[in-house]
Formats: sequence, structure tokens, C-alpha cells
Amino acid sequence: MATYKIDAAHSEITFKVKHLMITNVTGNFTKFDATLESSKEDFTDAKISFEADVDSISTNNEQRDGHLKSEDFFAAEKFPKLSFTSTSFNKVSNDEYKLVGDLTIRGVSKSVELTVEYGGTATDPYGQVKSGFEISGKINRKDFGLVWTATTEAGGIVVSDEVKLHLAVQMIKQA
Repeated sequence: MATYKIDAAHSEITFKVKHLMITNVTGNFTKFDATLESSKEDFTDAKISFEADVDSISTNNEQRDGHLKSEDFFAAEKFPKLSFTSTSFNKVSNDEYKLVGDLTIRGVSKSVELTVEYGGTATDPYGQVKSGFEISGKINRKDFGLVWTATTEAGGIVVSDEVKLHLAVQMIKQA
């Protein structure tokens, strides 16, 4: 059984939310951890776990980040971490997989399905074996209790319910 740990310096955990239904606001988490365990070269038996510190959320706007950490959204004080635990990792084609698992935000767990593109495995200049993955999917924030909403004077929605997830991940094989 091989164990892989996330290489935080070469990984990005990002999300996009429509603002005023005309543009996307992109955010990310800067503190996170992930582990992948697999005994097969093609990762088809992979068990994956991930967590992020809610307090590390960043959208390049301090006021907005503060709002996201508040009770209206993530309630960071009560729920300091969000987490994901895989339930299946199935190969769809050569380098495409379907990852299914339980995502927990604000103490609410829901099964989510994500698309994974395997980018390959390489050995870095320091002799570390690394595998790369691009992970994407969509969730409805209201499913997880992030229910704050507002409308514009014209009746438009300020923040969409749909959140697009995108993770660019490098995993380091542990010796």
C-alpha cells in the first residue's frame, strides 16, 4: 500500500461563485491537507481524504473573506474545517476518473461527485515521486447551510447557489 501526501506548494484549492450573475468571484483555501492511499498503479483502489482550514479562505478582499467566515456562510469559529472522504474512485477512461465521497461543511455531510483528470506521475529533481490530478465539480452551497442571500434593487441575485470547485493537486509518494 502506497501513501501519498499533498504537496501544498504545488497545489491549489479554488472555487468560483457567480456574483450578480454576470461575473465569477474566485476564492481559495491556503491551508489544507490531503492523503491518498493506493496499492494499484492506476489508483483504482484509492482512498482519499482532504481537509481545509476555513479560516484560510481568501478571495482577495478582506471584508468579503470576513463575511464568508461569519455565521452567514462557513461559521468558521464553530466549524473550523471542511473535509472530504472518498467512497469510490472509478476509472472512466485512460486519464479520467469519477471521485465520489462525503463532503462536510458546517457539520453537514453530503455525497458529491467530482471529475478527476490524472496528469501523470514524475520524479522531481529531489527524487520525490509525484502524481498530478485536476479535480472539478459543482455543489450547491445551500445544501451545506451556506444560505445567506440578497437581491439587487432590480431583483437580481447577488451570489449564486452553485459553487464550482477546481483543485489542482500534486501528491508526493511517501517513502
